[in-house]
Amino acid sequence: MQYYRKVEITVGIFVFLGIMSMAWMAIKLGQIGGLGSSGYTISATFEDAGGLRAGADVMLAGVSIGRVASVNLVNQEEAMLQIEIQEGVQLTSDVIASVRTKGIIGERYIRITQGSEDAIIKDQGEIEETESAINIEDLISKYIFSSEE
Repeated sequence: MQYYRKVEITVGIFVFLGIMSMAWMAIKLGQIGGLGSSGYTISATFEDAGGLRAGADVMLAGVSIGRVASVNLVNQEEAMLQIEIQEGVQLTSDVIASVRTKGIIGERYIRITQGSEDAIIKDQGEIEETESAINIEDLISKYIFSSEE
């Protein structure tokens, strides 16, 4: 009887450790903040966020350097993004943030283009220069209606 008790406890410990490691991997791969997340937060204001959602990638030179934490409407006409940047990545004060699309009909992401200034954006800083999403429907309708004239 004592032998079966030890086996049950050992199996229980392994199952518990397995569940905890799967939960940790899900949190890390899902990029959920809290456990082990480090870096800093900056903001950017866009005239048109183009359907960008929280959790979207932020990329510099084709490498993911962070993610969009939240997208909120301000002044009833602009989108304010809170962006989490990985620790160790320094953005100059004259960076340009653009809303782009992965592929032809892919998901939206923020592309960061570094500037030439020496000053660095600090935690809770703001990106001044932004480029809104290109709206394909507006471009097509402009082309169609301008060709009718």
